[in-house]
This record gives sequence, C-alpha cells and structure tokens, in this order.
Amino acid sequence: MPRLITLLAFAWLACAQASAAEPKSLALMDCELIDDMRPFAGEQARREVDQRIALITAELAKELERRGMYRVLDRGSAPGAERIARCWVQKVSNLILNINIEVRSAATDEIVYVKSVDIRGNTDETWLRGVRRLVDNIQERNQHLR
Repeated sequence: MPRLITLLAFAWLACAQASAAEPKSLALMDCELIDDMRPFAGEQARREVDQRIALITAELAKELERRGMYRVLDRGSAPGAERIARCWVQKVSNLILNINIEVRSAATDEIVYVKSVDIRGNTDETWLRGVRRLVDNIQERNQHLR
C-alpha cells in the first residue's frame, strides 16, 4: 500500500508540474495607435508609424512565445484562447510615446493585468526596445502566470 501511495504521489506531482509548465493560450490583437496629431503628419511619417505598429505586434508575439510565457494563437483561433491581449501605442510627440498592453481573461472578460512602458524617440529601435522592456516587466512580475 505505501508503494501505491508513493506512485500516486509521483504521478500527481508530474501532472501538476506539466500543467504548471504549459503556458496559457493568448489571442493577441494587432497593436493600435492613438495619435491626435496623425491627420497633420505627412504621408511618409504615417507610413513609417504604420510599419512600426506591425513591427511591434510581431515582436510582441515573438517575445511572448520565445520566452514560453504564452502560446500566441493565430487570429482565426482567437475564440479558443484563454487570454486576450490588446496593445496600443500612444504617441504624445515624436519624442514621447508609450506602449501599453491589457490582458483579459477570455472566460470572464476580467482584466488580468495592464502594463505600460514609456519610450523616448520615434524609431524602429526605440519601439522594439520598448516592447522587449514591456515583456521583461510582465515576466519579472510573473503576471503571465495569473
């Protein structure tokens, strides 16, 4: 009997570790832009910002997957996600921007967490560095495990 209890305990522990290691599925929506001055920007500047939005959406998905924090689903699989993430960039000026993410429970629509990072500069590199820092902050605080 003690051997059976030991085997059951090991089996339970293995199952618990496997389920704890399995990252939650995440439907990541395309990042959005909030920029009140956009109508006054030139065509080239608008095109550059649109490309940066696509760039950081892809980088955010890549970083969350690479670090094993979430299983980022294809957009068509969004109804099967455990979490839904909305990302947006608020552009105050060409010098001051912030990148934000809000993650909600797909089952309850409750906010799981909201994170934001400020960046200085409107270049591909500053936007990418901002996304990586945003993911660092989420990971350091284990918010993806909620």
